[in-house]
Amino acid sequence: MRNTLYLSLAALAALGLALFTGAGTASAQGDPVKIGLMGPITGQWASEGQDMMNVVEILAEELNAQGGINGRPVEIVVEDDGGSPKTATLAAQRLIAQGVTAVVGTYGSSVTASVQDIYDEAKVVQVATGSTSIPLSEKGLKLFFRTCPRDDEQGRFLAASVKGLGFTRAAVVHDNTSYAKGLADEARAIFRGEGVSEVFYDAITPGDRDYTATLTKIRAADPDVLVFTGYYPEAGLILRQKKEMNWDVPMIGGDATNNVALVEVAGPEAAAGYYFVSPPGPNDIKGDKARKLLEAYKARHDSLPSSVWSILAGDAFGVIAEAVKGSGVSDGESIAGYLHEGLKGYEGLTGPIAFNAKGDRIGDVYSLYQTDSQGHFVLK
Repeated sequence: MRNTLYLSLAALAALGLALFTGAGTASAQGDPVKIGLMGPITGQWASEGQDMMNVVEILAEELNAQGGINGRPVEIVVEDDGGSPKTATLAAQRLIAQGVTAVVGTYGSSVTASVQDIYDEAKVVQVATGSTSIPLSEKGLKLFFRTCPRDDEQGRFLAASVKGLGFTRAAVVHDNTSYAKGLADEARAIFRGEGVSEVFYDAITPGDRDYTATLTKIRAADPDVLVFTGYYPEAGLILRQKKEMNWDVPMIGGDATNNVALVEVAGPEAAAGYYFVSPPGPNDIKGDKARKLLEAYKARHDSLPSSVWSILAGDAFGVIAEAVKGSGVSDGESIAGYLHEGLKGYEGLTGPIAFNAKGDRIGDVYSLYQTDSQGHFVLK
């Protein structure tokens, strides 16, 4: 899915998604800096991909209005990966064919895993935004980075939260994706040393519409908490069906459930009391950069982004732009070199950003949230 998008409201309405150079680019001359954006514009994670596109659109428009990068306009090329590894490989190849030197995205860990080697071989920098699986940065790929944290950090925080909330009998459920299984395994390993008994462990199939059979098995194991490490569509459905069974066992999840669509699927009553761990959401991000972005986003879309992951896409765009500016060139290897060695004291939308030798973001960014009776995510 690709089109050409110039940042005017008329073009946006007509085209929906695609490539844009930004309004106010008259002051920016020369060949454009082409930056790709790969995300789930369609599919079950479409709200994430569309928010990613909307955030990067605003930031690119603002940058071009200020003269671009070193006098060159920024051109964003959008490709839809559909949240699918198979679709993602085609999207990555199309981005490379269009001459991008860096890519923002994508959201799912298994989707990112399917395209890492493709980008690396083409010398295109990839800055993932929601892909937290540990193995992604253990491959020694020098052009891979991510603005989100890793699942080992998340697993430690999730296990500590379960323990801190006083739970001692955990049922652990994942969905066999790279992200969900990796997070489940990290948390389970820590549970064993923290006095939390695992009374149930199994996987569901993402995309199914009825999880009552699995929930019945879990209920028979008599846990005092249900730990679900998958994504928000399934988490919302589990919450709703658990409520329909009149089973009020507490449930806690990982950062892939930090999306307001979870409440839409579950309903506010079923979602009430649900815990999850995540980087701070849009309402809780501090700093002038984030405030200005969110004000612009709300003015244009009459809402805030549905989760933090699109803000992390904004951070990915920001560090790429900073690397092109700082290195003075826009080839992939120079961008990567600057991100590894030259990115000093950079303040992103979600706080300071730096990368270690593996391309992982440095720093602890997790918090515990609980859903209130109105369906709002409340920072604990």
